[in-house]
Amino acid sequence: MSQSDKPIRVLVAGLGNMGRSHALAYHNNPGYEIVGLVNRSKPAHLAPELEQYTIHPDFMTALADLKPDLCSINTYSDSHADYAVAAFEAGCDVFVEKPLATTVADAERVVAAAKKAGKKLVIGYILRHHPSWKKLIEEARKLGGPYVFRMNLNQQSSGPTWDTHQALMQTTSPIVDCGVHYVDVMCQITDAKAIEVRGMGLRLSNEIAPDMYNYGHLQVLYEDGSVGWYEAGWGPMISETAFFVKDVMSPNGAVSIVMDPTAKSDDIDTHTKTSVIRLHSAETGPDGKFIRPDQDMTMAGEPGHQELCDLEQAFMLRAVREDLDLTRHMDDAVASLRICLAADESVRTGRPVRL
Repeated sequence: MSQSDKPIRVLVAGLGNMGRSHALAYHNNPGYEIVGLVNRSKPAHLAPELEQYTIHPDFMTALADLKPDLCSINTYSDSHADYAVAAFEAGCDVFVEKPLATTVADAERVVAAAKKAGKKLVIGYILRHHPSWKKLIEEARKLGGPYVFRMNLNQQSSGPTWDTHQALMQTTSPIVDCGVHYVDVMCQITDAKAIEVRGMGLRLSNEIAPDMYNYGHLQVLYEDGSVGWYEAGWGPMISETAFFVKDVMSPNGAVSIVMDPTAKSDDIDTHTKTSVIRLHSAETGPDGKFIRPDQDMTMAGEPGHQELCDLEQAFMLRAVREDLDLTRHMDDAVASLRICLAADESVRTGRPVRL
């Protein structure tokens, strides 16, 4: 076996929803060998396939003892930057779940560490690996700008899911946690720089910290004239009505994701599945009526959540083995985080933020 074919030895930190899925992706891909898992305690529901691996309580100790080739960081956001920098300094490549960090300075510190170490940094922007979302971006770019982006992902959560949301909100607001995905989609479509961000939010529960809000809304203005909004709310009080809106409009028409009307916001597969992409042309004839009917593109055979995680880790493997240039990937991750953190700042100050 050549050096390039040897399995990449990976240490997986964090065994929550995403960490567990990424661990399964490594387990099922012969290009990887899991050398250990990191979690403060053994999860109540660990996938049977992962039972064979030792769970270590401390990331830094496991990193020093196991000397992996790759660290997969799927912990809460406030530990991402320190763990990633430590991994780069130890000579590892890094996969890190979004958001890359909780501040722009920390995100830039991680990117700088990757460049200094000459190692690969892949951030968990799962929609970048989804064929339907790639199609949405492609069709929107064909329309030409300037654009209006209308996007949200509200989650009516209860029980363990609400517990998870409350834990996430100890470090990250909803408009930052999920917002980076959809702001990243906006930025890929317009390719223009964001110049101003506005945000508003409201604390709808006494179960979360007094300085946190579980409903938020951001507005972003781009230098090409494009504008967009993103809305996110978590909790038992959140409405299921129009919880998933993904809509792009331009002077030439619109492209939209049309959801299955029976979908529920707490089903994680609905967060990525598109059901139907609808193309609408604004072109009219001499009589002022539309020339062509809307076109519905049925996205049959879409990958589910686990399959998307498998695709992400296949990309991570390719990035290492083929020495892919990830400069744009890293820059885009910082750019979308900067926009979402500016929105969070705007929520807290009540003022727009110029970028």
